Amino acid sequence: MAYLNTVITGTGSYIPTELKTNSDFAGSEFYDEQGKKFDASFDVIVDKFKAITGIEERRYASLDMKTSDLATIAAQRAIESANIDPESIDQIIMAQNFGDMDGKSIQASMVPSLSARVKHNLGIANPSCVAYDILFGCPGWIQGVLQADAYIKAGIAKRVLVIGGETLSRVTDKHDRDTMIFSDGAGACIIEGLEEDNKRGLLASAMRTDTKNEAHFLYFGKSYKPGSDENVHYIKMLGRKIYEYALNHVPMAMKDAMDKSGVDIQDVKKFFIHQANEKMDEAIIKRLYKLFKIRELPKNIMPMSINTLGNSSVATVPTLYDRVLNNKYENHSVTKDDILLFASVGAGMHINAFVYKQ
Repeated sequence: MAYLNTVITGTGSYIPTELKTNSDFAGSEFYDEQGKKFDASFDVIVDKFKAITGIEERRYASLDMKTSDLATIAAQRAIESANIDPESIDQIIMAQNFGDMDGKSIQASMVPSLSARVKHNLGIANPSCVAYDILFGCPGWIQGVLQADAYIKAGIAKRVLVIGGETLSRVTDKHDRDTMIFSDGAGACIIEGLEEDNKRGLLASAMRTDTKNEAHFLYFGKSYKPGSDENVHYIKMLGRKIYEYALNHVPMAMKDAMDKSGVDIQDVKKFFIHQANEKMDEAIIKRLYKLFKIRELPKNIMPMSINTLGNSSVATVPTLYDRVLNNKYENHSVTKDDILLFASVGAGMHINAFVYKQ
């Protein structure tokens, strides 16, 4: 029996060059939502921040680079990894949320789309290579993978480039402690539909959107510092609500994808989860195993990059996957036939997950 498998045949990522450690925020004036300045010392603020998020440092794009530039480099590396002719790509799906802006401007550019800019940068002339963006919060790259799978299974595309890229450092309020969470980066993959005798690749998926009470857990708002220009807005989030939402719903989505795939949780070798918060990701995995009535987690089951790369939104999952494939993390590797589970949560609020056989 022949299967039409949706397979990742190449990956690439770009980690920006500008390193910013927690200590680099010394001297920052942080305010709460009511505009009250925090009285705690910087050391106390940073120690508490690191204990909750796990973040010690993050990467920012250099001032001369935009999101589409980061995405282009990641895409080039994915194309080289897959060893394909870029003219053979049927679709370019670019997951992003804030468009292009350089390091000197506060105004984002969304026209043309970032995917069109990447296609231009890659020099692809084929007019049948359709390029478009998706705005789906932090789960955008995974959603792009799911869209690629749908187009491949429908016979509309055979080869798709999916990219996740963001420069969150340019939409953060320097007077908000949450600015220390965010970072920049880009990750990409080539996805192909392959006729094969054995089932592999993307096995099953799950997704959901909650907006009744959750639509504005992440939003654009004014600076927390009193007297700031109220017409200039930055990314804001209700951290506690997001944490609770993720813990309550992400494990269920992951289990849903696993149930559809028929895969036993004991067979999962690695979990690639959006790098938003170290403690949150650990709690999500524990809850997932509890759903299967398993209390003890396997060792080295979940690679993490957030401690050194921060939260780069749509880029966290594809960059983490690419770096594990390229042996960048001790005790983490992926080999043929390994079962992987990808999952993310973010603005919307959106959640998605898929089970993948390497």
